[in-house]
Amino acid sequence: MHIWTSERSHYLDELIQLEGRGKADHSCHACGDLDTSFRCEDCFSVDLFCRLCMIKSHQNLPLHRVKQWQDRYFHPTTLKHLGLHIQLGDHAGQSCRNPKPAREDDFVVIDVHGIHEVGLDFCSCANAPSHYRQLLRGRFFPSTTTDPRTAATFAVLEHFHLLSFESKVSTYEFYHCLARRSDNTGIKPIKDRYRVFLRIVRQWRNLTLLKRSGRGHDPAGVDATQQGQLAVLCPACPQLGKNVPEDLAHVSSNERWLYSLFLAIDANFRLKRRLVSNDIKDPGLSPGWGYFVEEGQYKTYLRNHADVTQEKSMCVSHNAINMADTKLSKGLAATGVGSVVCARHDMRLANGVGDLQRGEKYMNMDYIVFSALSAFPSTPIVNFSYDIACQWHKKLWQRFHIAAHIATCQTNFSFNWTPGVGRTDGEAPECGWSDINRIAAILDDHFGDWNWKKVTAFGRVLLRKIKEAVKAKTEHRHALTELEESIKQSDLGVASLTNWTNEVLAWELDHSNPNPFESRVTATTQAAVCLELLMQDAQDLEDRSSVSLHSVVTPSILISMGLDIEHAQRRLRADNGSLGQHATNEQRTKILARSNSLQRRIEVWTEIQVLYMPSVSQLRATNATGLNRTLPSDDKESGCPRPRPNSVKPEDFQLLFPSNICSHAPCDPKLLHIEWSLRFAQANDALDECRSHIRLRHQLLRFKSQHLRGQGANTRARKTVQAVDDRLVLSHDKYLRVHSALVCLSRHVDHVGWDRGLQPLKKKDLRPIGDLGGQTLGTAIMPWIWLTHGISLHDSEGLQDTLRVEWCKARARHNRWQEEIQLLLVEMQAQWDERATLRMVERLEFAEGLIAYANRQAAICRALSASFSGMWRDVGALGMLKLLNLDIGRASAVKVTNVPALRWRTMAAHRWIISLQ
Repeated sequence: MHIWTSERSHYLDELIQLEGRGKADHSCHACGDLDTSFRCEDCFSVDLFCRLCMIKSHQNLPLHRVKQWQDRYFHPTTLKHLGLHIQLGDHAGQSCRNPKPAREDDFVVIDVHGIHEVGLDFCSCANAPSHYRQLLRGRFFPSTTTDPRTAATFAVLEHFHLLSFESKVSTYEFYHCLARRSDNTGIKPIKDRYRVFLRIVRQWRNLTLLKRSGRGHDPAGVDATQQGQLAVLCPACPQLGKNVPEDLAHVSSNERWLYSLFLAIDANFRLKRRLVSNDIKDPGLSPGWGYFVEEGQYKTYLRNHADVTQEKSMCVSHNAINMADTKLSKGLAATGVGSVVCARHDMRLANGVGDLQRGEKYMNMDYIVFSALSAFPSTPIVNFSYDIACQWHKKLWQRFHIAAHIATCQTNFSFNWTPGVGRTDGEAPECGWSDINRIAAILDDHFGDWNWKKVTAFGRVLLRKIKEAVKAKTEHRHALTELEESIKQSDLGVASLTNWTNEVLAWELDHSNPNPFESRVTATTQAAVCLELLMQDAQDLEDRSSVSLHSVVTPSILISMGLDIEHAQRRLRADNGSLGQHATNEQRTKILARSNSLQRRIEVWTEIQVLYMPSVSQLRATNATGLNRTLPSDDKESGCPRPRPNSVKPEDFQLLFPSNICSHAPCDPKLLHIEWSLRFAQANDALDECRSHIRLRHQLLRFKSQHLRGQGANTRARKTVQAVDDRLVLSHDKYLRVHSALVCLSRHVDHVGWDRGLQPLKKKDLRPIGDLGGQTLGTAIMPWIWLTHGISLHDSEGLQDTLRVEWCKARARHNRWQEEIQLLLVEMQAQWDERATLRMVERLEFAEGLIAYANRQAAICRALSASFSGMWRDVGALGMLKLLNLDIGRASAVKVTNVPALRWRTMAAHRWIISLQ
């Protein structure tokens, strides 16, 4: 852009130059006549022409915009004004023996360049076709079938068609954009053909749907179109007899889940339809042929079930159900739409959309769901996802109860824990609503475009998904292995793991068995949390009182005392930092007393320290600051106040442990080993403290949200939570300093592998078991701090229960990703049969058109197949063979040694996959 600004003036000069005639020679570019004053705005050439040459050069370009040089500037004019007439019929572009002008010589053509008044002649010879046929053969779409006076070019209809899909522009906006293109001043009125154009667009959309669905090739004709026959079907969904065998008897029961149908149900109350017309004045052009259910049968069903009382929701307040009869419906024919989509590929289903009159009523959704299912009569397994499924399923025969809202619903019927569903997105309809909410036109057509774009993106999307699945499968296999290894560190852990495995396998086979994903321990009360905090305070007081100074201090006692002083410094800095600007005298007195006591302890300790570490005297004398702060970046993560280097306060004093000076001065190896042993134990203690504080905070927050109401109770609870958070900050800071010391010591002592169980501790790791950390249930991995604990008899019942639930979830995540790989490989092998039925026609040119369109459609599918083959040629190299061989309790139904690309056989204008070309 910077380079362009330097040339901007030249750009502007060239634009202004085009306002004039340009070069000095103003003769006709074709014949040399000096009487030249016309220039075409749409031709590539900017040369001038005389009137006759302009007409001659535009016999086949009758909609170009022409300007005339007059009064020293170019005036807009028309080719009709110059004398050009468009001749239709078999003599198109030539003279006709019996031309018939349009009525009153008034004909308007709507084109991409604008709205044009043209001179147009029909052919009135003996065997001439009707006027609207002559227009269509000239690629003009007539406004009516009788005596048309307006037409739209195929070019403008195709342009608007695609533009409406991509930009969601309305017909009104587009038409008035063309009107302004013709005259942007309003001085010359443009003939209003908006309503005509609106009708033409609707007819064009319907005809393109019929054409692309192969209805022009059916000997029975358009009127024989069946329900849902205009829909673009999902090429990977199991269509028995189309892309999977009609008979699945050869497929074992353990492998039939690979041919499951995944449906997601949802409603959208933004898509309202006003009650502005009726079926007689404004009939539907494709009743039930596309994505909407057939309206007549649908309304009959609703009338027959109008007396059915809507059952109130017993789950979390579902407004879609409980307020179904209170939806504002005055002046509306529909308050919204209900929809059924393919959950795995987010594609609309044939006859899977219907109007809703008063909210999301069961009877509406029942009809829509079973209408969509009618296209899958023999599918072995159907999985539903519905945001109110916990209520909708209750009185429906053989319905699936999928993800819902209350805790029992979430654990019993979540796709994340259900075998055989992979990583299917149960919220697929929500993605489509954002694209369709701005639509004010024929929804069937937009649903078809949505599906077609999904089809063309299949190669890229499935490749991306399988890459993500392979990576996630590896990560979750590693996470599950780490968790199991940590649990197996004790005999009790091994026995527990065996019991948990039996439980989850039994539940997967029969959901009436106890659900292993549900917690079986009641939440800790607020009083219990306060009691535990008081017990920790008592323990801290006991620890401080046990510190005594002897006349003879051993090296181990020296380092141990130093660690106690370091912790006291940390606490004093935190408490001092929390005082604020308006601390009371009593609070300041307590802090000062603790500071004086700490100062005396430091003085005694440093006197003894010099005996074992003489170099510290010189280091302190030279004011070697910074030795005590070995972790400047990670230290910030804990949120604990850092020691100030130039401060003389005891809480900021540099203790200079062996780990601080070993890289700067000589140090006794015995002291290094002593500090290593104590630091290693201190790190494990700090991790235990962090885990304990995290569990306490999580339980307290859950108790607070479930049981506490009122400002007073919540204020007290927040203070308790804050106390736990403060302790967690101290424990986190303690671990960070210990880890930093271990890193320094590890360079001087012979200890390897210690960092596997003592990793850097980030804030994002300080979350309880089950916390997703901003991820989804199917992708989250448990923080590493819970993988080093294992199970022992000393563990609380709550921790053991939490580990059981988390292990079940980790196992389910791994299995779902493995299933996702298997499902994707099956979808990549989708194969569609050839269909090229042509109706018999008398005229040769009609037959040739049928064959040509069929061949073009077949070529598009072959090109897609070749494109996808190129994208998927390296699928076998992703390492899926060894991944799929890992057991999940079911046999693999996919042969990965020779992964084929999607094989779409030559299809000639059949109705299964239709291109928008």
